[in-house]
Amino acid sequence: MTIPIVTTKLYMPPSRLKTVTRHRLIEKLNEGLNRKLTVISAPAGSGKTTLVSEWLVSGDRPFAWISMDDGDNDPARFLTYLFTALRNIDPNIGSGIFPLLHSPQPLPIELMITTLLHEIITIPNSFVLVFDDYHVLKTGPLDDAISLMLERMSPQMHLVIVTREEPRLPVARLRARNQLTEVRASDLRFTYSETAEFLVNVMNLHLSLENIALLEACTEGWIAGLQLAALSMKEQIDVATFLPTFSGSHHFILDYLVEEVLTKQSASIQAFLLQTSILDRLSGPLCDAVFGQRDICSGSAQETLEFLERANLFIVPLDSERRWYRYHHLFADLLRQRLRQRFSSTIGEGERIFTELHTRASIWYEDNGLEMEAFHHAVAANDTSRAARLVEGEGMPLLFRGGVVPVLNWLESLPNTELDARPALWVMYASALLMTGQMTGVEPKLLAAEKALQGLEPLASSRDTLGHIAAIRATLAVSKHQSEIIMDEAKLALDYLHPDNLPVRTATTWSLGYAYHLQGNRSAASKAYHEALSNSEKIGHVVITMMATLGLAKLQEVDNQLHMAAETYQHVRKLAGSPPLPAACEAHLGLARIFYEWNDLHTAEYHGQQSIQLAGQLEQTDRVVAAQVFLARLKLAQGEVCGAAAMIANAEHVARKNCFVMQMPPIAEAQVLILLQQDNLTAAARLAQKHDLPILQARVLLAQGDTSAALAVLEPLLEQAEAKQVEDERLKIMLLLAVVLHAQGDQAKAAQMVKDALVIAGPNDFIRSFVDEGISMKRLLYDPAVYGTMPRYIEKLLSEWKEEEPKREGGNSNLSHHADSLIEPLSERELEILQLIEKGLSNRDIAQRLFLALSTVKGHNRNIFDKLQVQRRTEAVARARQLGLL
Repeated sequence: MTIPIVTTKLYMPPSRLKTVTRHRLIEKLNEGLNRKLTVISAPAGSGKTTLVSEWLVSGDRPFAWISMDDGDNDPARFLTYLFTALRNIDPNIGSGIFPLLHSPQPLPIELMITTLLHEIITIPNSFVLVFDDYHVLKTGPLDDAISLMLERMSPQMHLVIVTREEPRLPVARLRARNQLTEVRASDLRFTYSETAEFLVNVMNLHLSLENIALLEACTEGWIAGLQLAALSMKEQIDVATFLPTFSGSHHFILDYLVEEVLTKQSASIQAFLLQTSILDRLSGPLCDAVFGQRDICSGSAQETLEFLERANLFIVPLDSERRWYRYHHLFADLLRQRLRQRFSSTIGEGERIFTELHTRASIWYEDNGLEMEAFHHAVAANDTSRAARLVEGEGMPLLFRGGVVPVLNWLESLPNTELDARPALWVMYASALLMTGQMTGVEPKLLAAEKALQGLEPLASSRDTLGHIAAIRATLAVSKHQSEIIMDEAKLALDYLHPDNLPVRTATTWSLGYAYHLQGNRSAASKAYHEALSNSEKIGHVVITMMATLGLAKLQEVDNQLHMAAETYQHVRKLAGSPPLPAACEAHLGLARIFYEWNDLHTAEYHGQQSIQLAGQLEQTDRVVAAQVFLARLKLAQGEVCGAAAMIANAEHVARKNCFVMQMPPIAEAQVLILLQQDNLTAAARLAQKHDLPILQARVLLAQGDTSAALAVLEPLLEQAEAKQVEDERLKIMLLLAVVLHAQGDQAKAAQMVKDALVIAGPNDFIRSFVDEGISMKRLLYDPAVYGTMPRYIEKLLSEWKEEEPKREGGNSNLSHHADSLIEPLSERELEILQLIEKGLSNRDIAQRLFLALSTVKGHNRNIFDKLQVQRRTEAVARARQLGLL
């Protein structure tokens, strides 16, 4: 698909050969429309394309036709042409995700195909999609994608594959399910009567019955052989003498018949055929540029193409306007061989001619805005300088416009001497490897570029190349969350990169913003993200647009601007398309956190699961672990302690196995919370101290009853958060500090702390931050000094408060039965301690029996008294009996 020639009405000249076989095959194809797939498989010159064209033109179904070539092995390019073709069926297909096809990141082709299938369902009418010359596709991912299409496609779509080879698709399974129609070489061969009709009515030859039979036998009904033989016989004086020497085999045709056809043409036509054979597609202006207006050829190239069509010289029109053509593949191969042979006698002449022709083609394609085709011809011309310039592009490198695979293949074919002479090519090489996920090969290419630069004169281009090297190293460090390395390399890159190199500068600015973000410098991060976003939108760098927007959403979230952050995360989801690119996992995780805070746990869980699903499509990322940690904490909030513990254990295993260092503190935080729920205060204290988690250390101290120590930890933390304007941490600390002050008996300070927290949290509807602090926070909200501050918001908080007991395995039925009579239900451990209090055991005796610290037992006592709303042990026992808990 060198040119995007896709149409619902493919032009073919009116058939002058209405044969029984043709009628039979068209009937077979019509019957097959009720199945999923039609495969037409036969050697070159068997009439496959002509048959399908006649069938579609004679029918009433709209169709999209895509002729493949080697360049379509690049998934991004294949998808571009596929979506473009289908827009002739429905102009709205792919409108949401089409811009992402040219993003600088490798596209998940399965997601694109799934998107396509979802959109096809909405098309009301049946249609046909044709993949012509399917055999040129050699990549497994494309076979997998088309297999997926076959498996899930809707009934209104029918797929036709025209190929010389058996397609690498599940044809056996489709055959067994009666979902496959097959046309093979034997079906396409002309019978004796069809051979006679073709030679007489189409080729205007008058042969005896014996000669027709002889020709049919030696060609075995092969249509290309018959056509070549007929063209040759037109110039034969003695056909009877010619036919006995004729063989219809491919070898003979290569060696003899094409020579006969070519030599019988005028010199100008021969020259035109040979020199334009280097083109995969032909148009009048393109052929004029390649062949030129020389004395040997009168008229324009367009007139010549139309003459070749009328003369049946193996040329196939590709659109109804007769603007684009192609040679029959076998004929084109033979012409190219003859072109090489013609100039092989003169040393260097053949190479010079080929170089000149491909260069002319490259210039024409570039002048007409088709840089990818211009690049291919520059490569064929061995013009490394021109190819390199085309890869770099004027505004956006070819790498970022769906050309990763062909560019990488070209770079791999170049000798090191060529790469050393142009160090920027080493950098392109590294960039292509980075974009295709081949991380281990990136740094060696960068080192080779630096070594090559040492032997060259310092130029502005060399400085830009050094900047690009640093930018790539910054991107490598982003995947590992190495803020200092990102910072150093990004600053170096921005210092060296040319001001006009906007694509690389924009990506580097985003990397710099990410480094600032990791280091907690939120102001600098915001500035970098906004700059990257502005530039990426100007130049159409979709991926950086999405990543910069995501960075801004995270900053809004940690600044407690939950409503604004939710809108921004939703915008990221739109940018990612539907189904989304894997990078949208971070948007889902952000939404999960926000909906959790709003106490919409069902929606929060949905977004958490979506994040895991998308993150699973990425390689070498810690995003799956991050989503698992969130879901574990969600389970903990729902009382599923065992489920939360199991999920965190799995997350820790994956994180340690893959060295996801950044995820160890969040994992430890969740583990401490689980240990607190399990009353394992010793292990909780040890883990919080090991990972330097001061807020969690304060929670452990509170559980142990040491409120003074908890205050000593929290008060300096609050001062630091206020000084640094770290709003999310500030709110968390304030709420916990209020609970600690309440436990210490300082009601006035506790109430004031809650009032201050309400002012911060109210505008963005924080709920879970209050609810998760437990019964003490609920009591503080009922305090008249607090309640009068923001009564409507407090009423909302109290109405959202979950008074259901934690769903623990083996829970006491009495506790569940009387839960509504308590401000907050007793936990299993608290009920167990209450039963021992009833038996008259002292706190020390209870501690020894349950293997708990004395301070832990005292802490449980306080919780029991609070929940039962009593002041002493005897009152607690009496109240518990009244409620049926004992």
